[in-house]
Amino acid sequence: MPQVGFSGLIFAVLLVFYFITSAIKILREYERGVVFRLGRLIPIKGPGLIIIWPIIDKLVKVDLRTVTFDVPAQDIITQDNISVKVNAVVYFRVIDPTKAITAVEDFHYATSQISQTTLRSVLGQSSLDELLAKRDELNAELQKIIDEQTEPWGIKVSTVEVKNVDLPQEMLRAIAKQAEAERERRAKVIHAEGEFQAAQKLADAAEIIAKEPTALQLRYLQTLTEVATEKNSTTIFPIPIDILAPFIKKLNNESS
Repeated sequence: MPQVGFSGLIFAVLLVFYFITSAIKILREYERGVVFRLGRLIPIKGPGLIIIWPIIDKLVKVDLRTVTFDVPAQDIITQDNISVKVNAVVYFRVIDPTKAITAVEDFHYATSQISQTTLRSVLGQSSLDELLAKRDELNAELQKIIDEQTEPWGIKVSTVEVKNVDLPQEMLRAIAKQAEAERERRAKVIHAEGEFQAAQKLADAAEIIAKEPTALQLRYLQTLTEVATEKNSTTIFPIPIDILAPFIKKLNNESS
């Protein structure tokens, strides 16, 4: 009999210990507890120390911190019929723990799946140039659409970022050729603009010289000075008639 009484006491102590450890829960600041009492939802618990009824209550912890997950690479055919692989990253958090548990079976998996389908749908309506050049606009559109679809689940999608766009090798070569052709075009345009500006300056100079004939003579004498500085033994150059015109006119006057 004493042994039976001692065993019963031990069993009672263990039962009380199990009840206490099962009834007392501690939730961190970023956690909330969704409690079902006999299958019925009761007000959310936490954070801090909470007490539940073992067996009768079932506690589901929900993390309110922002969750980051990578959207696997998706095969996408763009609007201009180019096949690419695109992956992205999604940032979301739970803003309504009750909906996150009761409105969807697994909100992590559901958000991941809706992100993949939205990524294929939105990017498939864009051309390759838009996919490469308008990344910010596409990210904003993806965030808006995914957030609207996850709102009934108590999920807030804060950011969606397209990470990598993998192009086929032949497309990479085509883009490289296009970039090279664009650089050559710009170089030719710059060269043509330089030629045009030089021609414009020459035309302006010619117009000034046409108004002042002596300017041409001064320019000619300057050229002779520059040629004379060269180490040449013999220099042959023509003499413009305009320089000799005053002397010829004087000789004609004297002969008459």
